[in-house]
Formats: sequence, structure tokens, C-alpha cells
Amino acid sequence: MKEKVEKVIETVRPMLQADGGDVELVEVTPNGIVKLRLTGACGGCPMSTYTLRMGIESRLKEAIPEIKAVEQVF
Repeated sequence: MKEKVEKVIETVRPMLQADGGDVELVEVTPNGIVKLRLTGACGGCPMSTYTLRMGIESRLKEAIPEIKAVEQVF
């Protein structure tokens, strides 16, 4: 499943990089939790929770139904 998650992240990454940020996959747990680290400008942005939920999590769940949640790690 990790490879599938990486492919979806690659589709989101250009949007984040355009704003000076990026995303790093930390872990995909066996129970479908994806742990991500937002870096660069996205790491400290007040809108990072919105980006994580509405941008990344929604795309991951749409592409990979086994994904239960996305969590941000610092």
C-alpha cells in the first residue's frame, strides 16, 4: 500500500511545492493510517490542517479506499 500512497502524494506535491512547501511520507500503518510530515512553508502554515484534510487526505481516500485516516507528524 505504501507504493500506492507515494503515487498519490506525487500528484499533490507540485501544488505544495508551488507554495514553498512539500510533504514527506513517514509511515503507512497496517490499519490504514497514513502519517505525513509537511515541510518547508507548509510545516508552519496555519492552513496546514486544511491542506492535510481537504487536499491530501481526500485524494488518498478517493484513490485508496483502505486508507482510514491521515495524521500529521512533526
